[in-house]
Amino acid sequence: MNVTLSTKKALILQAARAIGAQKFTPAELEQVRRRLIAEHGEEGKTGADYIADVLKSAGLRVVLSQQEEAEEQYEEEFEDLLHFKTLADAELSIMRLDELMRKFQAHGERAAVERVLNVARLGKRRAEMISRNPKVEPSKRAEKIDIANWFRIWLETPDAFFDWLDVRKQAPDFQAKFPQTESEV
Repeated sequence: MNVTLSTKKALILQAARAIGAQKFTPAELEQVRRRLIAEHGEEGKTGADYIADVLKSAGLRVVLSQQEEAEEQYEEEFEDLLHFKTLADAELSIMRLDELMRKFQAHGERAAVERVLNVARLGKRRAEMISRNPKVEPSKRAEKIDIANWFRIWLETPDAFFDWLDVRKQAPDFQAKFPQTESEV
């Protein structure tokens, strides 16, 4: 059993190093958890709390306190938030993130605002991971590259994002890459 635990700890630390985060918030812990499952199947399954404990004991920075509070207080708000199977899904997800961020900012809920930003960062990282996966068909990878860029731009300039997105969807290169999405998006 100690061999299994020691091996699982090693797998967690390896996955965390691959992600390369300077601090591990719930979004990064979820990314580690998903990576373990993706790379090691059933053997990789483990809870976020255990992952956090392993990372803390290895001296890595794990930041949960304000995040946990925001998660408990607004759990329904964050449920089922990230979707980007299509460009239209991604746009709706970012709209919802934007609405939540503005609502929480208006109420002075800094931890909840940070959680929204962490969810968006997670969305960006997931889209980037899919865009680099050679098993995914090239047209879907191209969509995920664009979607990752959407998340990046929203994170950097949320006030200008939707104007930028309208212009982006009208761009000739966008319409050439994604002709089927003109009516969807």
